Amino acid sequence: MSSPALIHTLKTGHVGLNVTDLERSIAFYRAVLGVQVTHEGTDAERRYALMGRDGRLVVTLWQQSTGSFATASPGLHHLSFEVESLDEIRATERQLRELGAEFAYDGVVPHGEGSDSGGIFFTDPDGIRLEIYARTGVAATGAAAPTAAAPTCGFF
Repeated sequence: MSSPALIHTLKTGHVGLNVTDLERSIAFYRAVLGVQVTHEGTDAERRYALMGRDGRLVVTLWQQSTGSFATASPGLHHLSFEVESLDEIRATERQLRELGAEFAYDGVVPHGEGSDSGGIFFTDPDGIRLEIYARTGVAATGAAAPTAAAPTCGFF
């Protein structure tokens, strides 16, 4: 038996990420997502940046970690951002290639065989897995999904 929803309107808010080099991550997310620093904490012990666009907080970066993103540990699997069109995905892919980002797959790929949604899958400077996708328009690329039996993003 299911219980009635207590929350009637639900949207994802901002995402907070631990990073190893705040300046490097600010530059990366600014270039890739077009976000700007809206507030920054510069205390040597508590460095952070709140980044947003169009009056909305999108991502917060916290310089409080070492090493790289641990894909084998419980926690975040990947972070996904939706865009309106295949053209936006391709423009972002070009920008990422100029930045030297690492990609999980070559080019734009559908989420699954027969799906019209899909995108690009890459990592940020700390190895955090990211996705830029569109709900429609990807099937026109003619690309095959890397995994036919499950969502591409599940096998990042």
